[in-house]
Amino acid sequence: MAFNTGLSGLRAASVDLDVTGNNIANASTVGFKGSRVQFGDLYASGFLSGGTNPIGDGVRVQDVQQKFGQGNISFTDNGLDMAISGDGFFILNNNGEVRYSRAGQFSIDKEGYVVNNQNMKVQGYTADEDGNLSGIRGDLQIETANLAPRRTTNLQTDVNLDSRESVLEQRVRDIGPVNVSAIQGETFSFQYTDGSADYQVAIPAGADAREAAGLIDGAAGVSASASTTALLPTTLNDTYIQNAQAAGNFTFSLNIGGAPLALDTSPAKVNSLETLANAINNSSETTISASVVDEGSGPQLRVIQSRGEDLTYSFDNGSGTPTTATLQGDVNVTTDRSIAGVTPISGTTNFADAYTASPIRITNEFNPLDQRTYNHATSTTIYDSLGNSHELTQFYVKDPSPGNGVGQSQWSIYMQIDGELVAGTDTQPYTALFDQDGQLESINGDPNGEIIVTDWIPKDATGAPNGADGPPADPTSVVSPIPEPPTSSAFVVDLGNTTQYGAAFGVNDQQQNGYTTGRLSGLDVSDQGVIFARYTNGQSQSLGQVALAAFNNTDGLSPVGDTTWVETFESGQPIIGAADTGTLGSIKASSVEESNVDLSAELVNLIIAQRNYQANAKTIETSDAVTQTIINLR
Repeated sequence: MAFNTGLSGLRAASVDLDVTGNNIANASTVGFKGSRVQFGDLYASGFLSGGTNPIGDGVRVQDVQQKFGQGNISFTDNGLDMAISGDGFFILNNNGEVRYSRAGQFSIDKEGYVVNNQNMKVQGYTADEDGNLSGIRGDLQIETANLAPRRTTNLQTDVNLDSRESVLEQRVRDIGPVNVSAIQGETFSFQYTDGSADYQVAIPAGADAREAAGLIDGAAGVSASASTTALLPTTLNDTYIQNAQAAGNFTFSLNIGGAPLALDTSPAKVNSLETLANAINNSSETTISASVVDEGSGPQLRVIQSRGEDLTYSFDNGSGTPTTATLQGDVNVTTDRSIAGVTPISGTTNFADAYTASPIRITNEFNPLDQRTYNHATSTTIYDSLGNSHELTQFYVKDPSPGNGVGQSQWSIYMQIDGELVAGTDTQPYTALFDQDGQLESINGDPNGEIIVTDWIPKDATGAPNGADGPPADPTSVVSPIPEPPTSSAFVVDLGNTTQYGAAFGVNDQQQNGYTTGRLSGLDVSDQGVIFARYTNGQSQSLGQVALAAFNNTDGLSPVGDTTWVETFESGQPIIGAADTGTLGSIKASSVEESNVDLSAELVNLIIAQRNYQANAKTIETSDAVTQTIINLR
């Protein structure tokens, strides 16, 4: 009996030594979980009764139980190394056999699969070609091919336009010259774009150009001036003057508004048209000037009076019939964009007709090459269907406030790609309206603030089309957002978040969804186990997500070597999900979970197991000595 008892103790102590030694041997094994031996005593008993004084039959090993406590997490320099912080196991495909492991030392095989050191493939949720994760579980594979380019279909621009900026562009009408004789006795009125009251002008019947210009100039948004030009007939020439001076009967006079101009026309001073012009210019009247011109009929004397007063000239060579004429002045009027129109009230309609016939002239017109013609500009890079980059620049030009200027502001928007205006802004800019709070109301009537560019032809550096998709055949069919897959170069510029505050111009955000071709440059793993590929074009894309498995009875798993376990009846079926969801732990990238073996404790356990073994051996030795004593009896 004592022999069997001691022998059972030796066997139990030996198992204890084996387990402790295995723990010590795997103290540096990544993902290893230490084990401990659980003992149970043995007693002999009958079927119906255990006896009154049972004596134990020794000890047996009831179970070798693994301890699945968390091991320390240490950093590594391998981006695909992963450690689980919390509950869960990696799922591995071992040629069709499913295994579970806490060892996250992974790499990529020649086919791009994520594998462990034994070439078991890591299982996870796969992603489509656009990086969208699915619920389908399979072997994770890293796609090493180049990332195909994506054309720009949407550009979001969030800017603040400075409401304090001044209006740079002026649109004016130049009316005239209108001879005062055509509008004498006429009454008309100016209308305004901001709804202000009409301004009425009445030109007296006997008014000269100077008086008429003064009356018109009183209107807001209107600038008027007057001048009188006299082009004397060609009969007054050098020969005429010389003959008349030789005969002593040359006379010449000028009256300005009925007042004679003092001139020295003596033969010593005047003997040609040029000297006559000099005599006029040397007079004391500063509002008059003279010059000799030739408009095809021969030299003529031209006299200009800068205030628009009536101008009367007379000259004679003693023939007794002087040449005399009185000329009335011309009115020149310039109106700015605040003038909506001119309405005749009484008399003739000559001034209103002249306004209608006058073209609009733009001063300081928008020019993308001249920074003085726009208030703000911002640029960003967009991409065509081939992945070629192009520079899109948005120009903002402040306009006069619409209506009466209260509660609303207006800006013009121009767009340029690689130096060429697009979106039709070469002929007509887009108009952005803002309310009294600086919020965008609409762009060309669209409350969403979107501009759809449908006329862009991608070109190369020489200015020739580069072979990428061009404008749609039917621009009116383009809708926002651009449907996938896109089939043209059309894209949407979203300015819905644009504001107009009294603060400096600033680009708060600017994002577009296109990119050029990219090569794989690195991998990153998130706490949720999502594997991101980084590309040389600055893009990143999800390639898949590592799946984790948990069990209701982790102790029921069966170890099968290579730091892996398999499912058993006792463990129950696995509960599979993404990392950091439910009861599953999170994943730490570029890290591994160390063995949870406490080496100091194991060394102590080793001493205890050794003494247990020695003590049980002593039991056998003592029993042998007693037995030998009995044998030696005679």
